[in-house]
Amino acid sequence: MTPAIEPAESSGIRHPSDAPEGAGTAPEYDRQTYGETFADSGLRLIATDLDGTLLRDDRTISQRTVAALAAAEEAGVEVFFVTGRPLRWMGVVAQHLAGHGLAILANGAAVYDLRAGTLVEAFPLPDDEALAFAHALRAAVPGTAYAVERAFGFRREAAYPTLEPDIAAFADIDSLVADGRDQPLLKLLARHPSLDPDAFLATAVELAGGRVEITRSAEAALLEISGAGVSKATTLAKCCAERGVTPAQVVAFGDMPNDLAMLTWAGTSYAVANAHPRVLAATTLHTLSNDEDGVAVVIERLLADRARAASQA
Repeated sequence: MTPAIEPAESSGIRHPSDAPEGAGTAPEYDRQTYGETFADSGLRLIATDLDGTLLRDDRTISQRTVAALAAAEEAGVEVFFVTGRPLRWMGVVAQHLAGHGLAILANGAAVYDLRAGTLVEAFPLPDDEALAFAHALRAAVPGTAYAVERAFGFRREAAYPTLEPDIAAFADIDSLVADGRDQPLLKLLARHPSLDPDAFLATAVELAGGRVEITRSAEAALLEISGAGVSKATTLAKCCAERGVTPAQVVAFGDMPNDLAMLTWAGTSYAVANAHPRVLAATTLHTLSNDEDGVAVVIERLLADRARAASQA
């Protein structure tokens, strides 16, 4: 997919604090103070969600955002993409993001090297845990349909709706999980046709009792189920520790409940203006929406402040 190309005379750098009067508290646009100043040299890594955060609603990447990411890395700030997307859905963005290195996929269940095109590490959901929870959830919430994301493939029950009708369908969850056991199971997906998404999530989390990790990132009643303790935050923390990067040296961006753990872990976190109400409430720092290049807005100001501080040193 080609990126959205913006005119060269774009309005230029805008900061969250430059939002129009009356932007008010939903969301409030705050100036980030990173340490003593926004230009604190301790910043080493940017971690950003993709859908609804970095990508626009039409799933394109603006020229402005591509330029901001490149400028960050030129300034010595590493960029990680931390997404719920599986590997098979990275093609739509790889053309513009591949130069930036690592992507944490499937809500933390896999680490993929975009430059090399290789799977670095996986943190799978055990097949028996997936089956046990699927049967328990279906008994508690009749009408639930399932699909599974493995490292290199997707399978679904016949009742699970999909935009990819050519993908094989299985009669039941047992045969679904049994297929492809040679690959790690990254996510169990549970969908209900009529429940409120947040109510479905709350029911599943209570039922799980910590045996699996459950979150959601879609507007529909679609749950994303990973192995216990696997989240965007845990895998990001592991990757950062391997590089000697502390939470205080990370700025993170997100929009949905599956980003909350990461946003809480990072030393500095932004919700985009279009974020889920829970995410807006959990973050004190907000930027413009994904369609307004909110992530790029913050990166641009961050780099401008760093450059100004360096010139005055």
